[in-house]
Amino acid sequence: MVAKAEFDVESFYAALDSQRQSQCLTWKQVAAQSEVSASTLTRMAQGRRPDVDSLAALLKWSGLQAESFVKGVRDTRTQSDPLTQITAYLRADRNLTPEGAAALEAILKAGYERLRKDRID
Repeated sequence: MVAKAEFDVESFYAALDSQRQSQCLTWKQVAAQSEVSASTLTRMAQGRRPDVDSLAALLKWSGLQAESFVKGVRDTRTQSDPLTQITAYLRADRNLTPEGAAALEAILKAGYERLRKDRID
């Protein structure tokens, strides 16, 4: 039996919100820049999935990858863990000094280790 694939709209919306905040934008500005209706963004905030065209526009605007938000799909490719990916993004961020990226990385690692589900007590 094949596992059902589902789009994780909550995680996608949270990632969009992070992108919005990093650019100091309002949701209205996001709607204008991405050419997605404000009502679509409001519905997403309530947990409803966007239509395909809106999803494509928001992915393009944000630079996010759709497959990052699909649950229930087995991927045979080797994937790095989320903390590794976050570290790479932080170190590539031109808005951060190397020291700033290292400080954020330390904070995130400590929080991640404390809160992850498979933590050994």
